[in-house]
Amino acid sequence: MNPITRRDFLRNLGISAAAIPFVGGLPGMAQAASQTTKQRVIFMFSPNGVVPWNFWPEQEGADFRLKEILAPMEAYKDRMLVLNGVNNQVRGDGDNHMRGMSCLLTGDELLPGNIQGGSDTPAGWASSISIDQELKKYFQSNPETRTRFGSLEFGAGVPDRADPWTRMSYAGPNQPIAPVDDPYSMFKKLYGKVSARKDIMSVLDDVGTDLKKVRSQVSSEDRELLEKHATFVREMEKELEASGKQDLSVAPPKLKPGVEDENDNLPKLCRMQMDLLVNSFANDMARVATLQFSKSVGQARMRWLGIDEGHHSLSHDKDSNESSQEKLTKINKWFCQQLRYLVQKLDETPEPGSKGSMLDHTTVVWTNELGKGNSHTLNDIPFVLAGNGLGFRMGRSLKLDNEPHNRLLMSFAHAVGHKIDHFGKEDLCEKGALDLT
Repeated sequence: MNPITRRDFLRNLGISAAAIPFVGGLPGMAQAASQTTKQRVIFMFSPNGVVPWNFWPEQEGADFRLKEILAPMEAYKDRMLVLNGVNNQVRGDGDNHMRGMSCLLTGDELLPGNIQGGSDTPAGWASSISIDQELKKYFQSNPETRTRFGSLEFGAGVPDRADPWTRMSYAGPNQPIAPVDDPYSMFKKLYGKVSARKDIMSVLDDVGTDLKKVRSQVSSEDRELLEKHATFVREMEKELEASGKQDLSVAPPKLKPGVEDENDNLPKLCRMQMDLLVNSFANDMARVATLQFSKSVGQARMRWLGIDEGHHSLSHDKDSNESSQEKLTKINKWFCQQLRYLVQKLDETPEPGSKGSMLDHTTVVWTNELGKGNSHTLNDIPFVLAGNGLGFRMGRSLKLDNEPHNRLLMSFAHAVGHKIDHFGKEDLCEKGALDLT
């Protein structure tokens, strides 16, 4: 019996069995990409809306001033793009928290289902792929931009349960992708050592033998799929040999041991995950990532800010409750501080094999499932972009006129050269992608 199973081997490499014919291989496979200009995107999520009067700049254009919530980003104002007036116009089943979360990156309706929220109609998962996974597919289809994982999904404070309130990334209809909430598990996924090379090669030999055995017993259509599996195994064998001769561009971060996944450790967990994210990008393991803090209807109790109430409960309080609005402002400012940490870390990390920093090739998109918590509005969804990875003209605050967020999702695709004619609901894409250049 082999010391490791095929499933264990693939899991240690961060590859799902279902994705075998379609994913990249080991880090060595991405070496060709170092010869081209890299583009990276991070979608960062925080929940329950914002306090609009302490969030949105009053001025348009380059001469804008940051309000209290966005103040931590002052040093990067010239590399920010603040987009007001972007609305989630997707309707259908489910409540606004559910649609706000699971339609945020998909731009499409939820499937029928039996998950009952705060509306009259229950719902299921999203009915389309999310933009992060669409970008992943596009990058992975090109040998020069293909990476080991394609995309990475990070979380912090995300509960174990799975429902439309907890998932924003989708591989396709009815295919939610769970974020990895534990930094130690993410570290193992990224850098964990599998068994000795001879054991790995033995597993690959067995896989190849099994594929040959069943080839004559299946239909021509299934045989074509098996050929894709066999090709992948042969490529993996070659890349495994090459990878043994290569070192990581940047050494993995050292994680503080023993940090448990609990509410009061959220600040530490967030930093650990962001350190891992930047390091994985520096080693070109992926070009796309999601970073999900909590979830829609998230009830984190931010006692490190002197706040004992749950975030979601506070977000339901009236605008006239000054104490609650002050606490919500502190909470959202804290999330902005996490954005600042991530952006600064990218800025302080040299771009491997190139001049400048990783922020020159990375755009972080900070967003939310709601515009405002107590009204549950899907209008004025916060979209704050930072960095220079997509070629947008930064250093601006824009007030748009009730634009479907599908148009913005299309802009992300067009910015990397993926000229799709719609994304999500087609009737919300009639005017094409937003022009942010």
